[in-house]
Amino acid sequence: MITQHKAWQLFVHFINCLLLNYQLLCTIIMAIILFDNRFRRSLLPFTYTRAVAGLRFGIFSIKERWEAWAQKPVFVHTDQYLQPLYAVPDKGDHIWIDASVLPDETVLDAILSLEHGSCLADETGLIAGRTTIDFAGFDPANSLHFFETIHDHSKLKRLVHPWHLMQWNDGMLRQDFELVTKGRKSQPIPATVNVLQSENIFIEEGATLNYCTLNAATGPIYIGKNTEIMEGSVIRGPFALGENSVIKLNSRVYGATTLGPSCMGGGEIKNTVMMGYSNKGHDGYLGDSVAGEWCNFGAGSTNSNIKNTAGEVKVWDINTNRYVGVGQKCGVILGDYSRVSINASINTGTMVGICCNVFGAGLLPTIIPNFSWGVNGTRYVFDKTVADIDNWKKLKGHSLSEAETSAIRFIFDQL
Repeated sequence: MITQHKAWQLFVHFINCLLLNYQLLCTIIMAIILFDNRFRRSLLPFTYTRAVAGLRFGIFSIKERWEAWAQKPVFVHTDQYLQPLYAVPDKGDHIWIDASVLPDETVLDAILSLEHGSCLADETGLIAGRTTIDFAGFDPANSLHFFETIHDHSKLKRLVHPWHLMQWNDGMLRQDFELVTKGRKSQPIPATVNVLQSENIFIEEGATLNYCTLNAATGPIYIGKNTEIMEGSVIRGPFALGENSVIKLNSRVYGATTLGPSCMGGGEIKNTVMMGYSNKGHDGYLGDSVAGEWCNFGAGSTNSNIKNTAGEVKVWDINTNRYVGVGQKCGVILGDYSRVSINASINTGTMVGICCNVFGAGLLPTIIPNFSWGVNGTRYVFDKTVADIDNWKKLKGHSLSEAETSAIRFIFDQL
């Protein structure tokens, strides 16, 4: 017969075993946390409204890419005003990774095999480290002091400026294509489609394409779920068409181009990233450019991507308040929730902030600040800003959330 005291001892032992197993489970099932480093402002205007991990180029966003690589839960640590947009993990033994780092396969293996309390670092700072720390207490500016063992590493490639998204899109499209297609079989290519190098084309379920041309001799072509490429369109890889996106009739798309989820492409597009939910649905040229989410280019709008002198293009750096040389070609950097009017003439190397209604006569200025109404210094009224954004989101079956509205309000009030 078991006494009351013995029963209590067995119960305590049982609870202790449960706690031990839970601790072991937490150690085994680590999550990845992608953090914004102290240089996140150099990626403005896109990091006004998202964490670095939310940036999309290639086929995936940075967060999606790490989920595919690691096959582990991925969380995001960012500025306080943006954190409500992202889930927070339970406390545990996690791997913290600088979201701006672009690792190769060797570095990826090293990161995922880190021991508790150790990290990799280069001359820029923390690359990745494994530890158990309070999520809210993590400080990107002093991140190395959270780790007992620091392994030095040669300097890694990091996203530093917004134009890197289009300058490095070619390589990332090729890398992501290998990742997303490995061990999988494409849907069949319809008989009416003209094809070059079909082995470099992958079509997901639900895609519709007929009487178009896909040239994958110049790079891989990825066509996402429930997309459509309308008749007469010609696409040269590398190219990615995100889920629920559409290429309109007789469009010409050159690589390296990414249209993220629920985008619309039309006219002529070249070496451009549209992160998602954005439209360039009509004739006009968009080249060597990056557009965020919920952007729109009116019919006939066109950007210049090279100076008449063929000299170096300089783009306004919001973080340092100065022009920065970016190479021979750069079109427009267009922040989230900004729209460009019909027949707009967009200057070479134009920087447009978030939440802008861009219109004006002649060649537009190269700096258009956040919340601009036109280009003559008038500011968008906040209530109208969010109402207009919500109108655009409703066109694609979405609405502006409280967390998104709060983030936009924070940015509006800081200016």
